Amino acid sequence: MPEFLEQFLGYAREGFAEVNAVLGLLVAAVSTLILSKWARLPIVAGGAVIAHIVLESLAPVIAGVGGFHLPPLLEAHFWREVGVLFVGYLVVIGILFAIKRVVTKR
Repeated sequence: MPEFLEQFLGYAREGFAEVNAVLGLLVAAVSTLILSKWARLPIVAGGAVIAHIVLESLAPVIAGVGGFHLPPLLEAHFWREVGVLFVGYLVVIGILFAIKRVVTKR
C-alpha cells in the first residue's frame, strides 16, 4: 500500500476515534442537521473542527475548575490534531448525512 494512502487511513482512524466521544458526536450530530448537500461537507466539517476546539477550550471555564487558555496555535502537534479532527469529522458527518438522506429521502 502506498505510504500516502496508509498515512491518510491512519488519520481517518485517529480522527474517527477522536470524534467518537461525547463532544465529537454532539458536534457531528448538530453539523449533520446543518448540512444540506454533499458539496458543503468540507465547509461544515471545518466548522465542526472550530466548534470542537472552542468547546474544548471553554470546558474548564464552564465546569468552574480552571480558566480559559488559548490553544497552542504555534505548535505543530496542534495543527496535526486539527487535521486529524477534520478527517474524522469528514467521515462521521458523511456517514450521518448519508443516513439522514436515506431516512428523510431528500
